Amino acid sequence: MNRNRITDLNMEIKPLAAEYDAALAAIIRSNLKAHHLDIPGTVYFDEGLDHLSNFYDRPGRAYYVLLRDGNVAGGIGMAEFDGFENCCELQKIYLDDAVKGRGIGYELVAYIEERAREAGYRKIYLETHTNLQTAIHIYEKAGYGEIPRPESVVHSTMNRFYLKNL
Repeated sequence: MNRNRITDLNMEIKPLAAEYDAALAAIIRSNLKAHHLDIPGTVYFDEGLDHLSNFYDRPGRAYYVLLRDGNVAGGIGMAEFDGFENCCELQKIYLDDAVKGRGIGYELVAYIEERAREAGYRKIYLETHTNLQTAIHIYEKAGYGEIPRPESVVHSTMNRFYLKNL
C-alpha cells in the first residue's frame, strides 16, 4: 500500500497565498544559507522572493505550500520554461528543517509533476547546485536526467540541470 506521508503527518498542501509569502521566503533563505548558497546568482537575492504569490499568480504557473498545523513547512512550484517545447520548470522546492528526512520531498515532486501534466506540459526542467546533494538524490530517484546547461538559465550560480519527460 502506498501511503501518503503528508497526510500521515497531518500536513496539507494548499495554493500559495500572500499570507504565506514571508514564511516561505524565510524557509528558502534559511535553506540556501545552510548550504552556503546565500550568494548572488541564486534565488536568495531574487527581487520578488518576498512576494512569490505575485509571481505565481499567472496562467501556466503555480506554487503550493506545505502546511503543518497551519504553518508553512515548505513548498514547491512550477512556471513556464522556454528552453524546451511544452516545458515547465520545477521551482523552489524547499522544506523547513523540522519536516526533512520523512520522504516529503519525493511526494512534493510527484505532486508538482501531476499539476504540470494537468496544465498541459510534456516536460519538466529544473536547475540546482552541487551543494544540494539531498535534492539531487530526490531528482535522480524521481527519474530526472542530467542535461547540459541550457542557454536560458537565469540563476547563474546553478551548476546542475535536469529534464524529465512527463
